[in-house]
Amino acid sequence: MSNRKNPGHLFHSAADDRRHARIERSEIAQEQISSPAYKLAYDDIDFLLRDDMRPVRFLLELSKPELLLQEHGVEHTVVIFGSARTCDMETAMRSREALNEAMADASNDNDLRQQLARAEADIRHATYYEQARRLAHLISERSGCSECPQLHVVTGGGPGIMEAANRGAREAGAETIGLNIVLPHEQTPNPYITPELCFQFHYFAMRKMHFMLRARALVIFPGGYGTFDELFETLTLIQTGKIKPLPVLLFGRNYWQKAVNFDLMVEEGMISPDDVGIFQFVDDEEEAWQIIRDSLDVD
Repeated sequence: MSNRKNPGHLFHSAADDRRHARIERSEIAQEQISSPAYKLAYDDIDFLLRDDMRPVRFLLELSKPELLLQEHGVEHTVVIFGSARTCDMETAMRSREALNEAMADASNDNDLRQQLARAEADIRHATYYEQARRLAHLISERSGCSECPQLHVVTGGGPGIMEAANRGAREAGAETIGLNIVLPHEQTPNPYITPELCFQFHYFAMRKMHFMLRARALVIFPGGYGTFDELFETLTLIQTGKIKPLPVLLFGRNYWQKAVNFDLMVEEGMISPDDVGIFQFVDDEEEAWQIIRDSLDVD
């Protein structure tokens, strides 16, 4: 992040004082200088990690991505969610081929049978990877003209559908954003994110806020708990009027209609009939792009 300075400012910057404070001092008062209490508060990581400092850390996770996105001129985004487990078609086909070869020598191996069934499912799901990749390419390629503002593709920054979307945007020559999060198990960013726009979060809440702050549309591909969490939080925000309506596109009608019985929720009075109008089913990337394009206010 650039260290902006006010030309008329009389004071040293925080970076200057941090540097000065780290300069080796004389032997006088070494015990005091070496004490953790003497560290500059903003340069004391142990202090910042205290439970009492949680509000400060929340503010930092709000401010750092916000300032960097502003500096890169990111004003409008399309958020693409989906499973981290979805792989590309080539990988899925290669896995099935290897398992078929293994089955030739162990046709009664139940574990191999289960792996092969999963590999067949991976091939079906790989279609979503390719569609997410193409959609992100369309969004990046067709926006940023006189009739449409520049739309940046943003994902959770991980593998699967997230990788596909970042990949498609990058292949279109566009900057693309990843909002990664620290998890107990390894979670690394995919290699298609613009490095200067690759962020890491500790707090899910702050990460979710950044997903929504610039969103002009959300596209949700099939996924599991994390994808459902992101989908239903967005639907709740729109339903309750906490955010303005925007296109929420559920990609893969067959999956979503089996996974969530929205009609039952209406029948049981858990949601109103109008609530199912908050989202739309789509099965084609051109259709998804047209819905997004038509929703944009152009002066």
